[in-house]
Amino acid sequence: MAFLNLYRDKLKANFEFLKNEFEVNDVSWGIVSKILCGNRMYLQELINMGTNEIHDSRISNLAKVKELNPDVQTVYIKPPSKRNLGDVVRYADVSLNSELNTIRWISDEAVKQDRWHKIIIMVETGDLREGVMGDHLLDFYAKVFELPNIEVIGLGTNLNCLNGVLPSADKLIQLSLYKQIIELKFNKKIPWVSAGTSVTIPLMLRKQLPKGVNHFRIGETLYFGVDLVEEKTIEGMHSNVFELFAEIIEMQEKPLLPTGTLAANPQGEVLEIDTSLYGQSSFRAILDLGLLDVDPKYLIPDDGAFEILGASSDMIIINLGENPKNYKVGDLIKFQLKYMGALAILNSSYIEKRVV
Repeated sequence: MAFLNLYRDKLKANFEFLKNEFEVNDVSWGIVSKILCGNRMYLQELINMGTNEIHDSRISNLAKVKELNPDVQTVYIKPPSKRNLGDVVRYADVSLNSELNTIRWISDEAVKQDRWHKIIIMVETGDLREGVMGDHLLDFYAKVFELPNIEVIGLGTNLNCLNGVLPSADKLIQLSLYKQIIELKFNKKIPWVSAGTSVTIPLMLRKQLPKGVNHFRIGETLYFGVDLVEEKTIEGMHSNVFELFAEIIEMQEKPLLPTGTLAANPQGEVLEIDTSLYGQSSFRAILDLGLLDVDPKYLIPDDGAFEILGASSDMIIINLGENPKNYKVGDLIKFQLKYMGALAILNSSYIEKRVV
């Protein structure tokens, strides 16, 4: 049976590394938990580390956080939909918003529930995902700040998640200037410039983070220790907080090429035949997980002695060559995971989750 390990000591070490860096730079931050897909055991690990703020894009996951610890500040990190505003106000202390009508509906719901709801107004800075255009920001804020039971606690932006636009000092300074202009014009204090995600950490580590940026929303770098700009592990952090183990359920020596008339497989692919491989064979292993769980392109073999050949819905096939390590049925194959691979595995109810 395939299973996923989360290594507590490595997660804790990454958390402490980031916590120290943020303290040095006088920046507050929250952990983005969406990769955990609401797994209670893993959410509890975040809470046990001492975080006081958890962000997620699924309101059901934030509801679980509130069940585990009502004192943790919860942040809903995508523009809310009209049909789940009741739960957003109930389970999220803060939400990211870019639509005026949505904020009005949130205000109505907050009044109905007799709660105050905090919002971060998202501002478009070039990646073309969510965000109010800068030219419209002052008018937008003017219509928001007087709404009942709504508190604007920050301006935010999102970069690199859609079109790959990287954060820069100029973009972040512009966001800080918007905050200053709003505070002067409306005589209102906006505590946060929430412009930091994992891709912004390299700016901070290079001491190039503009002073006005004082809030980060961190997921990928916590779990993978990665510098997303240079695509390498940050010195002092761990890249293998998660490891996937899959069991060999068949191990046989077989031809390198299939025999028979070829058509498209269930994934719509037609195999290209390398005729030079006719007559050759290798040891092939079948693993007990498949496309239902993860796309193999997001798996990184821990053992460089084999290659992933392909997958069907429930099985992944690997080529072990001459099988120099003498793998056999029942043995475990270990994989490191790319971000989207971990997300898929954590979202699969068929993969056992463990804490080590």
